[in-house]
Amino acid sequence: MTELSGAELLDRTLVEESAKKSGLLWVRVADGTDRPLWQTWHDGAVVLVGEGAEQPLHGLADGQSTVLTARSKDKGGRLVSWPVRVEQLAPGSAEWTAAAEELRAKRLNSPDHESVTDRWARESRLLRLVAADGPVSGPDALPDGSHAAAPVPSPATTRQPVPAALPKLLFGRRRKPRKQK
Repeated sequence: MTELSGAELLDRTLVEESAKKSGLLWVRVADGTDRPLWQTWHDGAVVLVGEGAEQPLHGLADGQSTVLTARSKDKGGRLVSWPVRVEQLAPGSAEWTAAAEELRAKRLNSPDHESVTDRWARESRLLRLVAADGPVSGPDALPDGSHAAAPVPSPATTRQPVPAALPKLLFGRRRKPRKQK
């Protein structure tokens, strides 16, 4: 096994800690957009469950490469992005069972909490997203662009300034009380 440099060790630690602390990561899908996926960190990789009654996996397939992005817990902005390789776990295997138990423990609002792993084995897919070799875009090397989606075209317009006479129309002029003689 090769020795990691200080920068590589820091990158790996940042990826692991950000994935552990975030229940939601953003995954780059085929059309180039980023989609949120609920996940957990298990055995050195991100694991997630999808399809069936669970979250959509947006076309992620075994052997595919993609990019994950984690946000900062305190600021909410992008913290780190890293390349991953998708591995589909086979239902019933030791890896699948360990990952499913970890996911089940984190899945708090499941209607069938005790039997959820049986349902996942029947109708869902468990994916393991393993960090691949490649550049990690961390807080010191974030892209310049905002990556914000363009707004959907709409006939709606922005508000105009309030007309000067509107307050008088709404609230009336304050009348001075008449003096009694």
